[in-house]
Amino acid sequence: MANRRNILIGSGAAMVAAASGTGLTLLFGATSAMAQQFDAAKLLAPAGGYKDHPLGNPESKVTLIEYLSPTCPHCKAFALDVYPQLKAEYIDTNKIQFIGRPFIRNVLDAVVFMLAEAAGPEKYHEVVDTFFKTQDTWAASNTPNDAIFAIAQQLGFTKESYDAALKNQDLYAGLEAVQKQALDEFKLQGTPTFYINGKMLTGESSLEALKAEIDPLLA
Repeated sequence: MANRRNILIGSGAAMVAAASGTGLTLLFGATSAMAQQFDAAKLLAPAGGYKDHPLGNPESKVTLIEYLSPTCPHCKAFALDVYPQLKAEYIDTNKIQFIGRPFIRNVLDAVVFMLAEAAGPEKYHEVVDTFFKTQDTWAASNTPNDAIFAIAQQLGFTKESYDAALKNQDLYAGLEAVQKQALDEFKLQGTPTFYINGKMLTGESSLEALKAEIDPLLA
């Protein structure tokens, strides 16, 4: 994936255009059930100097990490159908800490995460959520640059700020490091993948399945 970094030297349009038809898709949605346990402290230390954007209570007894990909339809289904209720019941009420961590399956994923970072911490989640809601519009577009830029404009980006966001090579290297760590250390095989206090849950988890894991830890 390192050679993809060279794409960032050019304009944002060049980066997204390069992804059209050649997106470096690594993984599809995970569906198999697994229950491996990993070091929770290591999971809270993403590689490459990447900084998470946690929500909820950092002092909670429970931390839920989701590795997500904006181009993944299973991640979209979770984001639209499960996450809102999870947020209302567990995150907004400070019962848990939630970390949505980027996993780049292809260049378009990298574009979305780089735009989210450029938007700043107050708008990071809004940017990611917006691209999930509009996934059908841009992810399969024959002109992904136009489709993504149109959405970015609605989020306040100009052509200049859009192009600048996609030239952040340090961030891109960090996203690659997070991806490699997830594959090598945390045995991620698809997206979305969840870790609850280090316990891996794969696939498009329902709220009930997450509650079954979370509630005993909160008791």
